Amino acid sequence: MTGPRLVVGAAIVEGGRLLAAQRAEPPALRGGWEFPGGKVDPGEDEHAALVRECSEELGVEVALGRRVGGDWPLHGDWVMRVWLATVVTGVPRPLEHLALRWLEPHELYDVPWLPADLPVVAAIEKMLPNHGG
Repeated sequence: MTGPRLVVGAAIVEGGRLLAAQRAEPPALRGGWEFPGGKVDPGEDEHAALVRECSEELGVEVALGRRVGGDWPLHGDWVMRVWLATVVTGVPRPLEHLALRWLEPHELYDVPWLPADLPVVAAIEKMLPNHGG
């Protein structure tokens, strides 16, 4: 029996701000905003996959913190697992995205998040230092 297919995402937080990334592809998702990350390759550790994806997509090395929630459902048998992350080296650049944007706590919903990412944003909102101010 096989489990769900995994996508990993990084909720990169710096100075109380959350990094959002605008999708370039596929065409159906182009322009939507998401957490950086991607598919876990067969036999690959989830943490290693997320560190690799952040390097490929953003050109940065990240350190992973605690996990945000459980398995977030995507289409079909895919689930997304998200971790809080901080940039260790480098400055995030949109290597595979249309744009990146640092969102202050009061700006979290100023971008059109992809529907699957919205509940994760709500969970992260409660974890940010300036929440509820």
